[in-house]
Amino acid sequence: MNDLVRQHTALDGSDLEWLHLLVSEWQLLSDLSFADLVLWIPTLDGTRYVSVAQMRPNTGPTSYQDDMVGHLVPRGRRPMLDAALDEGRIVREGDPEWREEVPVRVESIPVRREGRVLGVIARNTNLLTVRTPSRLELTYLQSASDLAQMIAAGTFPFPGQQVDMDASPRAGDGLVRLDADGVVQYASPNALSAYHRLGLAADLVGHHLGETTAQLAPSRGPVDEGLAKLASGWAPREFEVEANGGVIQLRVIPLKPKGTHIGSLVLLRDVTELRRRERELITKDATIREIHHRVKNNLQTVAALLRLQARRIGSAEGREALEEAVRRVGSIAIVHETLSQNLDERVEFDEIADRVLAMVAEISPGRVHTRRTGRFGVLDAEVATPLSMVLTELLQNALEHGFGPGEQGAVEVTAVRGGTRADARLLISVQDDGRGLPEGFDPHQAGNLGLQIVRTLVEGELGGRFDMVPASERGTRVVLDLPVRPEKP
Repeated sequence: MNDLVRQHTALDGSDLEWLHLLVSEWQLLSDLSFADLVLWIPTLDGTRYVSVAQMRPNTGPTSYQDDMVGHLVPRGRRPMLDAALDEGRIVREGDPEWREEVPVRVESIPVRREGRVLGVIARNTNLLTVRTPSRLELTYLQSASDLAQMIAAGTFPFPGQQVDMDASPRAGDGLVRLDADGVVQYASPNALSAYHRLGLAADLVGHHLGETTAQLAPSRGPVDEGLAKLASGWAPREFEVEANGGVIQLRVIPLKPKGTHIGSLVLLRDVTELRRRERELITKDATIREIHHRVKNNLQTVAALLRLQARRIGSAEGREALEEAVRRVGSIAIVHETLSQNLDERVEFDEIADRVLAMVAEISPGRVHTRRTGRFGVLDAEVATPLSMVLTELLQNALEHGFGPGEQGAVEVTAVRGGTRADARLLISVQDDGRGLPEGFDPHQAGNLGLQIVRTLVEGELGGRFDMVPASERGTRVVLDLPVRPEKP
């Protein structure tokens, strides 16, 4: 719609925002009318109309099999559009049109904003299945007529009341029609069922909806008075009421077709099961985060015990082995600490990598600087945990075997996300400018524990590839190629 309005019309940004607000609401008008809606805007030169939006009803058959958006119609070909635009009134004159052997009643509703008519809504009703309307259908049609008059007068939609139509109640979910005093004139079967879920034992018709709703809701002092006003229909509001184990979502639309408040339309939906599932998910998320938090605490306790044990060992080799174990446990604890703060089982690994770098840099025998370039991105927990251990082992190996006491140098970790969405990859390199690899060294056959851990995790658990080669100028370069799940766009 943005492109069509800017390309063909003279409307400005504020007018376009009004049209967006209208389009966010007009599914309701379409459903209440049992009709298709097409929004026509006059072109910049005034000789044609361009259709910028279209809506089909959920409550009846469509009048258009084709998409009408983007069509251009010369002025004069559809006199009802001309009359609605020029005279600023709803036009209903004329006989039904026949489209592919289907009779269609056409009406034109001017779209007004701040006294100006921006365009015209063509309301097209398929008459093929016309029959004697029920009380529900008559209420729908009367409400649609009131909304159409408000659109023509520029009082609907309500400014500042952007509605999420995916989350808000719709006409078919439940509908209540109130008079000017807030008394129920009509309640659809779905609406009545929703109120029965709250504990209502009687019919709604003839009762004041605000007072009835406040009586059903748990007593909360002054809130009851506010709830009664909300449900009385004097202002556009959306809220929820919970009582007797049930939850209903209500949306109130005041009706002022001729500038005077004549009543209200209340759409409502029983969201009891939806809210129950949401609470279960919240509880589940909290439980998972608490588990990660406890695992992190337990790992930190294990690390502390290993440190105590290391201090009591006289053998330098044994003390060094325990300190390595402390760092391995610490790298896993970092992942669980990050997971304990997230709502899902995915983590931003850059923060973890930086903390692993800082932790391992503490063991540097010389003045060796560590840094990270590139971005790991968001990784699944089942990737983040083994990868943190792999990174710990590689950094520890680079610092211990690449540099001697007092030597200066640098270790750089580089991460690049690549590949297609079907084959996303994470390419990682750990490069130092230390003394390099011994002659004849084979990383795939080396027997030290650190490289065995790296090979096992990379090739076995992560399903990736691992290699260790001399750097181009000096030192050693380790390359990892891992499959990962693509990040969300």
